[in-house]
Amino acid sequence: MTDKISDLLEAAAAHAEPVVRGVDDQELGKRTPCAEYDVRDLLNHLFHVVVNFQALAAKKDSDFSHTPDYLRGDWRGRFAEETGLLIAAWAAPGAEEGSTGAMNLPARTVGSMVLLDLTVHVWDLARATGQDFTPDEAGVRALAALVAQMGPTARQMKVFAEPCPVPGGVTPFEELLASTGRNPRWTPSP
Repeated sequence: MTDKISDLLEAAAAHAEPVVRGVDDQELGKRTPCAEYDVRDLLNHLFHVVVNFQALAAKKDSDFSHTPDYLRGDWRGRFAEETGLLIAAWAAPGAEEGSTGAMNLPARTVGSMVLLDLTVHVWDLARATGQDFTPDEAGVRALAALVAQMGPTARQMKVFAEPCPVPGGVTPFEELLASTGRNPRWTPSP
């Protein structure tokens, strides 16, 4: 496995798609570890990120001003299709080069941001719906560096909460979750 964004996204999508397919329509109103989203809102957010970051890979404009409702028809199948398009977009020649996005960040950083959503938000969904989720280890390693670098800015912008204290002996993924402000031991309240 290389450290190419497209390869990391492909591995993350392979872990994410079964979780998305495993969400039952009856679970769409459940709370998630991401306090501002229930399952429906989080799925729509994740879809929107996946779609917009395809454009960002091509150095095109993205639009996060409004999140459409993606949960119509065969939305589970469409999620797999959209993640396939995301992977292809980031595999295109030049996708990781230069800068992209309204914040004019290095393209590789932007690609890592969608990898973060495709990993951490999928854990949020799995926890909320009682599913197992184990992320790709190479992706977790890449994301640990991203969160260490961008964490202070993300907390200032209220994208991350303050780090959650965790006991010793946690996994690298649990450390990553905690650094984004999530409690790795979160469970849905009855």
